[in-house]
Amino acid sequence: MIVRYLLAALVAGLLAGALQTVVQHAKVIPLILEAEKYEGGATPTTHEHTSGLNLAVATAAMAQEAAPDAAASAEEDEGLLFGVSRTMGTLMANLVSGAGFALLLMAAVVVTGRRLTLANGALWGAAAWLVFLMLPAVGLPPELPGFPAAELFDRQVWWIGTVIATAVALYLMVLRSEPVAKAAGVVLMLVPHVIGAPQPTDITSNVPAILAAEFAVATLSAGLLFWIVLGLVMGAINDRWVKTA
Repeated sequence: MIVRYLLAALVAGLLAGALQTVVQHAKVIPLILEAEKYEGGATPTTHEHTSGLNLAVATAAMAQEAAPDAAASAEEDEGLLFGVSRTMGTLMANLVSGAGFALLLMAAVVVTGRRLTLANGALWGAAAWLVFLMLPAVGLPPELPGFPAAELFDRQVWWIGTVIATAVALYLMVLRSEPVAKAAGVVLMLVPHVIGAPQPTDITSNVPAILAAEFAVATLSAGLLFWIVLGLVMGAINDRWVKTA
């Protein structure tokens, strides 16, 4: 039975990771490439004193003007490591992370003694999205290249603590019926945010705020799709394969 659970999680994780790559390539990576133009302290002149719709128009104009340079940069990026392109590297990372997150989700199912099926797969996926992405993003939103950030180790510690606290809080609030457990879950969910995520001392950046906001929305949306698909696929596999064991 355990072997079937593991195989179901791995298959679902690989499928969700592959889909995640397609979505990131369409919605997330273009924003990263745009932000990379602002690294090194150089601010494109077409973006000076622009905001809102004017900023979007200026961005499009700058992209057209910089098309030859972007093409050259794309050719240079084709071999990031051992000849692996940016897209292939993203795919490999998503496949590995997809399998890893799927195993974590399946572990949560086994530990809580619940079932993950096609009927409740979306709910499991949404809960995992809250744990790993949405609530940690309240303190540490997805960051573009060139955006200021606190020390990596401090952010990693806060993120891990927030994930653990949120997971336990959801368990207490959703899967336990005692009023004390539910109250403890609410308190535990708030603790990391009361402590506060580590923040940089200098928040100045050349990257436009609107670009950072678009990146955060795109990243969280792609993550939600990943987790929903992961939950549904894993639930469908469990219904058809694991249930018969």
